[in-house]
Amino acid sequence: MVNDRYWLRTRRLTFRLLFVWVIFTFVLNWFAAELNGFNLFGFPLGFYMAAQGTLVIYLAIIGFYNRRMRQLEAELGIDEE
Repeated sequence: MVNDRYWLRTRRLTFRLLFVWVIFTFVLNWFAAELNGFNLFGFPLGFYMAAQGTLVIYLAIIGFYNRRMRQLEAELGIDEE
């Protein structure tokens, strides 16, 4: 059934992206002091990831989710277009 496959694949994608979100939100910040030993654009990496990097990652997650869901809907024939 199309609905079952759709929701199974949607849940898998959501949990995978949630895992990426957890890694960049909590794990990366947990090691921020160690990351400050590296520089990115003249700023300590821990500071840069806290100030700008995580926002870029969040936008990338949203963009990837949007693109992948459009592909999934077109693949299963449930897109609106």
